[in-house]
Amino acid sequence: MTQKTEDQTKTLIQRVWGVALVLAGAGIFFAMPEKVSQLRQMNLSSFSIYFTQFCFYLIGVLLIGGGLKKIYRNYRNPEEKGQD
Repeated sequence: MTQKTEDQTKTLIQRVWGVALVLAGAGIFFAMPEKVSQLRQMNLSSFSIYFTQFCFYLIGVLLIGGGLKKIYRNYRNPEEKGQD
């Protein structure tokens, strides 16, 4: 493979990985209401439920943020990538 083909392959893999991170983060946001209702059925304290909910939403935000950052960095011009 030539250097240009290898770079294009790496860029494609990074873009796909970024999309996967964003989708995983979005999945947390869609699944949380159901999981919270399951936690309430387990008779846990309010603090435990809210703390767990906060932690999972934080993970979701971090996944979405990291995925968007990865996508953004791999759509820029290749000359600009090394200047971070």
